[in-house]
Amino acid sequence: MKLRSFVILLVVGFCPAALAADYKPEFKLSVVVNEDTSWGRAANRFADAVEFRTRGRIKMRRYFEGRLYTGEQTTEFNLMQEGRADFIIGSTINWSPQVKELNLFLLPFLFSNYAALDAVEMGEPGRRLFKLMEQNGVVPIAWGENGFREVTNSTRAIRKPDDLQGLKIRVPPIPILVEIFEALGAKAVPMNWDQAQVAFRHETVDGQENPVALIIPYKLWAVHKYVTLILAASAKTWATFSPEDQYILQRAGEEMMDEQKKEAREGLMNDASLVDSLEKIYEMEVTRLSPADVEAFRAKTRPVYDKWARDIGVEIVRSAERLAGNRKPN
Repeated sequence: MKLRSFVILLVVGFCPAALAADYKPEFKLSVVVNEDTSWGRAANRFADAVEFRTRGRIKMRRYFEGRLYTGEQTTEFNLMQEGRADFIIGSTINWSPQVKELNLFLLPFLFSNYAALDAVEMGEPGRRLFKLMEQNGVVPIAWGENGFREVTNSTRAIRKPDDLQGLKIRVPPIPILVEIFEALGAKAVPMNWDQAQVAFRHETVDGQENPVALIIPYKLWAVHKYVTLILAASAKTWATFSPEDQYILQRAGEEMMDEQKKEAREGLMNDASLVDSLEKIYEMEVTRLSPADVEAFRAKTRPVYDKWARDIGVEIVRSAERLAGNRKPN
């Protein structure tokens, strides 16, 4: 639906710098999804690279599937603020309750392609968001990415907004996503991802919205026949590291998340091999929307866009629109 779900590698808190000998024997790295995703592989590469480059001074224990926050996925940011997580590869979706400006990446149809996304991320809006997160006790290291959010369901192909009418669509417990799908006529059902997988198996919801890259590792093809292509670290922890190790963490994070972004886009850009595999191997019915089809969804969600643009902040939204190049500032 060309809603963008971002992944960010962060470290979080403030306390006097310590000698390497004072480091904890093990640091906690949290990841919402499983190990068999670009997020999970990035987490392993990052932790291994940091341990090697610091000669074992910084070792990380990885907590996949959100095992560290054990509850509402939207409380993940609080773990960093409180220092209960040292590093997180997570989504701006889950952090938007604490930093409302992060809802920028969920404005429907703001980004039409990867070039627009990269321009906003590397430009003034991205820098401002990093600063806002630092002000909230989190030190951002690098942008990663999850992908454009698509819709899968077990009931029917979706080509126009009316096709969503009455369908129960699982969304993360985030107000803007609830409003977007309700504007399209669906019954939005907010729930955590672990709860959603149970709901899919029991058929208590009809569908969900997530990037294509999560369809295969979570076997969504087994419960949904149809897919529509609508298109950190704790600051408390960061302050304990020596300048040398902060530099190593920064460089490793940038390198590993750059690799993660390439992996997240693999098979989705020019060759579209990932989408082809959904059809040929997993026998899903893939609906590809034309530009005219997409305009119908854009028109239906425009009131939600305008409302949330005011809440996020008109200045940062207009800056993003100029960089994305697909809207003229109002």
